[in-house]
Amino acid sequence: MSNKNFGFGTQIRKSPYFDSTVKWGATGFSVYNHMYIPRDFGDPEQNFWNLIETAILCDVAVERQVEITGPDAFKFIKLLTPRDLSKLSVGQCKYVLITNVEGGVLNDPVLLRLGENHFWLSLSDSDILLWAQGVAVNSGFNVKITEPDVSPLQLQGPKSFDIMIKLFGESIKDLKYYWFRELELDGIPLIVSRTGWSSEFGYELFLRDGSKGNELYEKIMSTGKEFGLKPGHTSSIRRIEGGMLSYHADADINTNPYELGLGRLVNLDGDINFIGKKALKKIKTDGIKKLQVGLEIKCKKLSGPNTKFWPLAANNKIIGKVTSAVYSPRLKKNIALAMVDINFSKLGLEIDIFINEKIFKCQVIEKPFFDPKKKITSKNY
Repeated sequence: MSNKNFGFGTQIRKSPYFDSTVKWGATGFSVYNHMYIPRDFGDPEQNFWNLIETAILCDVAVERQVEITGPDAFKFIKLLTPRDLSKLSVGQCKYVLITNVEGGVLNDPVLLRLGENHFWLSLSDSDILLWAQGVAVNSGFNVKITEPDVSPLQLQGPKSFDIMIKLFGESIKDLKYYWFRELELDGIPLIVSRTGWSSEFGYELFLRDGSKGNELYEKIMSTGKEFGLKPGHTSSIRRIEGGMLSYHADADINTNPYELGLGRLVNLDGDINFIGKKALKKIKTDGIKKLQVGLEIKCKKLSGPNTKFWPLAANNKIIGKVTSAVYSPRLKKNIALAMVDINFSKLGLEIDIFINEKIFKCQVIEKPFFDPKKKITSKNY
C-alpha cells in the first residue's frame, strides 16, 4: 500500500502506534493478524544496518495476545503445546509451538507466564484465540480465554540497552534473556521482556493501555535520539540470517516440528496428553519425508524478499520450494530457507531453483546463516 492512498477500512484494525508510525515515515503497510503493520520505512538494507549497528523501534502490535486465566490455566496451556513447561517460572517466557491433532504447526508464539494461572500467548499470524476458545469448550478445564488490551513494540539492536537504561534506570540491566517484568513509564503500564523477532539483542515493550500508544512511541523515539535510534520495521534480511520462521511462509498447518528442525520443542516422554501427541509420536517413529534447509542461491543480487514460493528441482523433478529468500548485504550473498525432500537435504548438495521461469543453481548450506549459537541475543551487556 502506498502512502498516497492507504485505503484503510474499519474491518482491519490499526495499531495504537499507527499515527506515530505514519508521522515517522511509514510508507507501506501489510496485514497480519487482521491488523495493519508498517512494512516500509525506506530502504530495507538501511533498516537492516540501523538494526545491527544502532537500534530500531518497530510497531508489532499485530502480535496479538491470547490471555488464558482461571484455576486450570496452567493445565490448559500444557494441552495446547508439545513443549515441556514443567520448569516455566512466573516472569519467564518460552518459545513454543501450537500443534493440531495431526501434529501440524498452527502457530509459534512466545508464551509469557504472568502468574501461577495467568498466561499470554504472543502470536504469529493465525487465529489462536479462536482455536484456544474452541479447544476449551469440551476440555473440562475452568479457564477464561480473551484478547487483552496489549500491544507490543520492539526496541531492537545493540543500542537498545543504553536506551532502556535511560528509560527505566540501571535495574533494567538485570533483565535476562527470555524473562520479563512489569514496569511503568511515566504512568504508562507495561510488560518489558528481553525478547524480539530480530536475531539481535533487544526488548519488547507490551503496552497495557492502547490509548497511550502514540505517547509511548514518541517517548522512546525522543529518548533514543542521542543513541541513533531510528523508526523501523522487522527486518526480513536479519530474521532470515538468523533462521527465524515466518508463519505462513516457512511453517504452516501442513508442516510439523520435526520437519522444521524443532524437535527440541516436543516432549513425548511426559504424561501430558497434549493435542497432536499421538501423531507426533508416529511422525518421530516413522521419520520425516521433508526437511527445512538453508540455501545459498547463486544468481545476481535479489532485489528483495521473495513474494512467492520458488520451486526447487533435482534430476528434472521438483523436490521442494524456497519459502523465504533475501540478499544479505553483510554476508554478500543470496540466502534462503527452503523445504525439501529429505533425500536432497545434505550439506553441500547443489540443486536447481526456478526464479521467474529462469533456472539458477543453489547449494544446501548451514543455517542459521549468521550467529548460529545466538550469542548476540542472549548476551548481557
